[in-house]
Amino acid sequence: MVEVVNHEKVSSEDISVTQLLMKSILDNQRKAFYKEGTVDIATRVDRLGRAVSVLQNYKKEFCSAMSEDFGHRSVHQSVLTDIGGSIASLQDASKRLKKWIRPQRRKSMFPIGYLGASSKVEYQPLGVIGCISPWNFPLQLAFGPLAGMLSAGNRAMIKPSELTPATSDLFKKAIAESFDLEELAVITGDVETGRSFSQLNFDHLVYTGGSRVAKDIMREASNSLVPVTLELGGKSPVIIGKSADVESSAAKIIMGKTMNAGQVCLAPDYVFVHDDILKEFVASLESAFKMMYPSIKDNPDYTSIINEHHFDRLMQYIDDAELKGAKVKTLNPSDEDFNGQPHFKIPLTLVIDPTENMSVMNNEIFGPILLIKSFSSLEEPIDYINGRPRPLALYYFGHDRQEERNVLDRTFSGGVTVNDVLLHAAQDDLPFGGVGESGFGRYHGFEGFKQFSNCRSIFRQSKLVSKLAATMWPPYSK
Repeated sequence: MVEVVNHEKVSSEDISVTQLLMKSILDNQRKAFYKEGTVDIATRVDRLGRAVSVLQNYKKEFCSAMSEDFGHRSVHQSVLTDIGGSIASLQDASKRLKKWIRPQRRKSMFPIGYLGASSKVEYQPLGVIGCISPWNFPLQLAFGPLAGMLSAGNRAMIKPSELTPATSDLFKKAIAESFDLEELAVITGDVETGRSFSQLNFDHLVYTGGSRVAKDIMREASNSLVPVTLELGGKSPVIIGKSADVESSAAKIIMGKTMNAGQVCLAPDYVFVHDDILKEFVASLESAFKMMYPSIKDNPDYTSIINEHHFDRLMQYIDDAELKGAKVKTLNPSDEDFNGQPHFKIPLTLVIDPTENMSVMNNEIFGPILLIKSFSSLEEPIDYINGRPRPLALYYFGHDRQEERNVLDRTFSGGVTVNDVLLHAAQDDLPFGGVGESGFGRYHGFEGFKQFSNCRSIFRQSKLVSKLAATMWPPYSK
């Protein structure tokens, strides 16, 4: 027995029906793809435009649904990230598609290139792409990859998270009104539905979420040799150099850490601060947080933790750190009592000088907890970062170009923002993705278009080269 999105109990027979339905949709999309043949630019632009219209037409409803799923979610944040961010990606793809789709001339091997032969690369759609999107940004992390999929000429099936049922149901309804099932389909359901989804014989599969589930998805996809793109997050570090503007750096980190209550794969996880400015930095964090959130409990700008399970997980991290000797500082400007609250809000909590035996140091936080570690030499944070799994993002604050170059050259991460946080991922012309345990594959912009295309090599032989080549065929002689 499993629980699906409408919270009704269903049997294994019902699961089999769901599997057959998903396979039927995939088969019909693939047949339609082959029947369509060449996907012209006008068709691709039209599909991207319809996706934009879905977001524009259901803007208010989507924001309400996301807030319902979270218990409370900042409407302004939802408009900025899930609605505005998604529209920007789709529109950017539409504007630049003519350039992306243009065949690329390549150099032919000497001397045949001078004798009439030619080489080029054409970008061909893969076919049907599957996308398993997460709960933390339920629209942005579905429509973001979709911009690359549709611009490349593919059809797609999306499985949104079961943890955001109201948003997922509305997403399915809105897409069905604007797209034929053979173009784009949304599959709602629980964990078992997601597992069955990952077993489908897609031409490519995109998953955003945790590494444990990613391993299961890769295992399932490998049975059909389905290539995958994984965006997995991790513990993204920050280095605050001595040359940094402390007050400005603290404010930007507060903004990035409190967005979506820290439930962001790119959120700053732990901060290395030079000894000389540690006290000033902590004081600046407190000041910036108080300015942005003078209250928390009933503040519409401060988002709730998604559910009780994740709330309890985060509180256990805090209790464990305090028990094991870390200095724990709760930023609660109005001294509010959070017992009996209607949501699962957690004030931003600073954990200063954490040790490696603390659970908060060994797990991706995904919540409003910020770890702060001091250093005296730049070698300390560089060695520490390189001794851990490679993160999705890395942040450096400072105005010492030599130090900045040192950090960039000697650390590894999916992406970097200098003197701010998160914003490299908001640039549609920059590829987005992880490295190592934070994932692999890229989307956004041209890299997303290429990720969901077959870069097809085409060599055209000339009559003259054919005649010359024939002199080198067997039987061989001196």
